[in-house]
Amino acid sequence: MRPLGILGGMSWESTASYYRLLNQGVRERLGGLHSAPLLLHSVDFAQIAELQRQEDWQAAGQVLATAAQGVQRAGAEALLLATNTMHKVAPAIEVALEIPLLHIGDAVGQALQAGGARRAALLGTRFTMQEDFYRQRLAQRFGIELLVPTVPAMAEIDRLIFAEFCRGQFSAPARAFYLECLEQLREDGAEVAILGCTEIGLLLEGVASPLPLLDSCERHVAMGLEWLLADAQGG
Repeated sequence: MRPLGILGGMSWESTASYYRLLNQGVRERLGGLHSAPLLLHSVDFAQIAELQRQEDWQAAGQVLATAAQGVQRAGAEALLLATNTMHKVAPAIEVALEIPLLHIGDAVGQALQAGGARRAALLGTRFTMQEDFYRQRLAQRFGIELLVPTVPAMAEIDRLIFAEFCRGQFSAPARAFYLECLEQLREDGAEVAILGCTEIGLLLEGVASPLPLLDSCERHVAMGLEWLLADAQGG
C-alpha cells in the first residue's frame, strides 16, 4: 500500500469518519491485521471558519496549502482534503503540491454518473451550495445539474452545520428540517441528494429519506481506498 495523506479538522467529527472508514475498508479488502498507512494533519477549524466568514479565500488557501505541503514532506503520495467547502481552494493546494489531490467533486461526480443520475439535490454549507466551484465541476466534467434549496432554507442548513453538527450535536429537529428540504427538492425534480457537507451524513445516518442519499464522505473515502490499494497484495 502507498501512504495516503488526509488534511482534515474541518470539522474533526467528519475527519474521524474518514480515518475510520479508510481503515475499515483496508481491513475488509486485505483482512488480517492490515490497516491504512495514513498521514493526518488536522487543522484548527476556528481559524479556517473565521477566514470563511471573512471570505478571505486566498488566506485560507495558503493555510491549507502549507499544511498540505507538510503532509507531503512527511511521506504522503496522494492527499484527501476531508471537507467539501474547502475544495473551493483546491487549486491553491494543487499548485503547492507534487502529489495528486484526490478531488471530492470527482468522487461524487463519478458515483452520480455511474448511477445514471442527471439532476441532483445538493445540501452543504452556503458556500458549497451557492458558489460555482462544486456546480461547475459536476456540470462540466459529468453533465450533472444541481438543485439547491430556497435561500432561507440554505441559510438554516448552513447555520445548523456550524452551530450544531461541527460541535458534535445532531438533533431530531435538525434532522426533520433536512428531510423537509429533501422532500421539496424531490418535488422540484431531483433524482438523488448529495450530502455535500461531511457532517450531514452523520445527521442522516440510518434515516429513511425521500431521495436516495449520496454521502460525499463515503464516496471520497472509496476513491482514497482505490488509490491506496491499487498495488496492494493481501496476506
